[in-house]
Amino acid sequence: MMTAQILDGKACASQIEKEIIAEVSKISRPPHLVVVIVGGDPASKVYVGNKIKTCKRLGIRSTLIEKEANISEDLLKSLIQELNDDDDVDGILIQSPLPNHLDEIMLTDLIDPLKDVDGFHPINLGRLVQGRTDGLIPCTPFGIIRLLNYYQIPLQGKQAVVIGRSRIVGMPMSLLLASQGCNATVTITHSKTEDLAEVVKRADIVIAAVGRAEMIDNTWIKPGCVVVDVGINRVDDASHERGWKLSGDAHPNVSSTASWVSPVPGGVGPMTVMMLMQNTVTAAKIRRQR
Repeated sequence: MMTAQILDGKACASQIEKEIIAEVSKISRPPHLVVVIVGGDPASKVYVGNKIKTCKRLGIRSTLIEKEANISEDLLKSLIQELNDDDDVDGILIQSPLPNHLDEIMLTDLIDPLKDVDGFHPINLGRLVQGRTDGLIPCTPFGIIRLLNYYQIPLQGKQAVVIGRSRIVGMPMSLLLASQGCNATVTITHSKTEDLAEVVKRADIVIAAVGRAEMIDNTWIKPGCVVVDVGINRVDDASHERGWKLSGDAHPNVSSTASWVSPVPGGVGPMTVMMLMQNTVTAAKIRRQR
């Protein structure tokens, strides 16, 4: 029985933070990120607050725009267009999730691809299909690659299984792992995959992004596998003072079989925020070179 080593996202993000601060210091004016939050979702407010604080530490200018939950789609579309047209704005982020009456994908598609620091615009995702990583890359997959590289996890020729096929994590993650520079052999799995546990058991690297608490346990993991846990699930737990805890998609017992595991929290989360910062700096540099 082995005890997995920790893929510490906080430590990796701290190193990248120093690099970004140095990068920002060489730019004539600070990059400017605008974050739009719609409604009063408590978790969203915490996430946005964390992003704003991180901007301040790194020397990135930030503006927070808060809108009521009942804002019309037309008004939000007009706001996005205003931000697209504002040359002082380098990055635009619409905090997810949006209220049900708003079409999140359509609104994301309206953001200028050069300001799409989430990396979700079809043009930015399309670059990944072409094997290009010179644009704005979805933050969570981008952060996972940086985290694996930081710990010198070999990817070339390895069997990687991605559990989940979302446009936010699963699909771009698969493209990045298969791209030149990583050269992994990738299998994308999802809710319709037959014998999912058996497919996962063949993997050298597992990216768990399915959104189901502790779904993957040590019986799914072959000895020595690397497990990157993207899941952030709120689970009732009477033993905790607040009555709940955060749990990943992987059960804690995978540490008895895996060689490396990313914790929840403290693994992928800090990397996602730091790649948002990196994308904001990249967006500013690309726009100012045009």
